Amino acid sequence: MAGARSGPDAPDRGSARARSLARPSSAARGVALFLLSWGLLHHGVLARSQIRDTPIYERYGEAMADGQVPYRDFDVEYPPAALPVFLLPALGGGDYDRRFEGLMAGLGVACVLLVAASTTALWAPIVVGLSPLLLGSVVLSRFDLWPAALTALALALLLAGRFRLSSASLGVATAAKLYPAVLAPILVAHVWRARGRREALVCAAIAASVFAAILAPFVVASPGGVWQAIWVQAGRPLQLESLGASLLLVAHQVFGLDLTMESSHGSQNLAGGAADALAVASTLAQIVAFAAIWVWYARGPATRDRLVTACAAAVCAFIAFGKVLSPQFLIWLIPLVPLVRGRRGLAASGVLAAALVFTQLWFPSRYWRLALEFDAAASWLVLARDLTLVALAVLLIARVEPGRSRSV
Repeated sequence: MAGARSGPDAPDRGSARARSLARPSSAARGVALFLLSWGLLHHGVLARSQIRDTPIYERYGEAMADGQVPYRDFDVEYPPAALPVFLLPALGGGDYDRRFEGLMAGLGVACVLLVAASTTALWAPIVVGLSPLLLGSVVLSRFDLWPAALTALALALLLAGRFRLSSASLGVATAAKLYPAVLAPILVAHVWRARGRREALVCAAIAASVFAAILAPFVVASPGGVWQAIWVQAGRPLQLESLGASLLLVAHQVFGLDLTMESSHGSQNLAGGAADALAVASTLAQIVAFAAIWVWYARGPATRDRLVTACAAAVCAFIAFGKVLSPQFLIWLIPLVPLVRGRRGLAASGVLAAALVFTQLWFPSRYWRLALEFDAAASWLVLARDLTLVALAVLLIARVEPGRSRSV
């Protein structure tokens, strides 16, 4: 007799249907929250005292629209794949800031959707959706949602088993802002474990070739200009908001340590012997953290949870232990940390939210008091934010329970 089937499989099918309906709903809520958060940044106290980079981007965009060649005809401090998001708002005239913000909002929505597609954790798109409100107006006038979206795409493709497309996306992301390069060893190790050495080498070659293909025309046009752009980033001193600088700022408050601020490399930095030593120490700490994360992942199984945890941890280590830590760097973590599932993921997203809020408490409202006067309140807030990022890195790097994650 035909009829409704009962037994252990029926609840599983019902649960699967419920999950399949819940994920689009979660994605929709995430998008709605992102757009609402984005809109609120234009009103009241959230819209005050903004420090914008868009005038720099507009200058680049207008120069390219007039036919000038980047790096050859004018200096650019960013890698070549960043150039499209500077050029597009400059085409057709009109309000550059409004066009740029619209482009970044679209990329933010893309991040929400990519996170929703990459995880079964229904709260993850909500975290991404709330992120503009948590971090503040810095998201409106920085292009970092572009490399963040490209990185999220690379990870989504990797989780979906589209290894070669993922490698290409990572190559583009690295050519937009160099930080995604720290994920390359994780990608290669993952493909090696999943499909063998040959496929891993192919993927590594794809990522490197895409990066080189984007860079090559500009190197041919102006090798010195491209080298200058790279050196501006690599040769930066201890930036005012980094962990090392925040320790010196608090030492200034507590012990009266003499500090000197110098503006160079497009930022405000601390100068002197102690600052130089901490800049070197920061770089060494980054290298040690990267090596530990890469080795940890390469020596374990190619599971979904280990993969996203290693990727989030590597980018967090880049930010937390670097000698440069600008507020917009936290945007890089927004589509990565919520991918970590379970209690660890909830805790990590909560710590990330705290780091975003700590940043907004002093940036942009207290930034110039910090830079020019070494403001006490801002100094302690910067240290609190930086230590929160260190705590996030430790939480992500801490030992993951084995045997419970499925392979990708």
